[in-house]
Amino acid sequence: MIDYWDIAGRLVIALLFGCIIGIERNLHGKPTGMNTLGLVAMGAALVTMAGMEFAPLDGAYSHDALSRAIQGVVTGIGFLGAGVIVLNNQSSKVKGLTTAASIWMTAGIGIVCGMGAWRIAGIGLVLVLLLFLVGHPLERMLHRRWLGKSEKERDEINLRDES
Repeated sequence: MIDYWDIAGRLVIALLFGCIIGIERNLHGKPTGMNTLGLVAMGAALVTMAGMEFAPLDGAYSHDALSRAIQGVVTGIGFLGAGVIVLNNQSSKVKGLTTAASIWMTAGIGIVCGMGAWRIAGIGLVLVLLLFLVGHPLERMLHRRWLGKSEKERDEINLRDES
C-alpha cells in the first residue's frame, strides 16, 4: 500500500535541501539558484521513488529497477551540469565546474531523500554547505602561504606562460 504522507515527506525534504543549496549558490552570484536546485533534488527523489515503486525503504521493490533509476538520474544530471560549464577562450579559464558539481551533488541528496534516508541526506547537506563556506577561503590562504601569490597574480602568470 502506498503511503502518500511518506512520499510527500520525502519530496518536501528533497525540495528543501535542494533549495538550501540553491540559496547558497544564488547568494554567491552563481547561475543556479533555489528553484533550479530544488527541482533537481525533488526530481531525483521522485525518480528514485518510482524506481522503488513508491515502496517504503524496507518494502519489497526491485533493487535492479532502483539501480537503473539512479543511473538514469546521474546520467541526465551530467548533461544539465555540462550546460553550465563554460570555457572563456580569451582567458583560458573554465567557469561553472563548482556549479555543475553542486547540481550533481544536489541530485545525489535528492536520490537519498527519495530512498527515505533522511539522516544521510542531512549529513550530505551539511558537508556541502561546510565546503562552500570554507573551501574558497582555504584555497586562497594556501595559495598565498605556499605559493606567495594571490589568485590574480597566479592567473596572470598562467596567461603569460600560455602565450
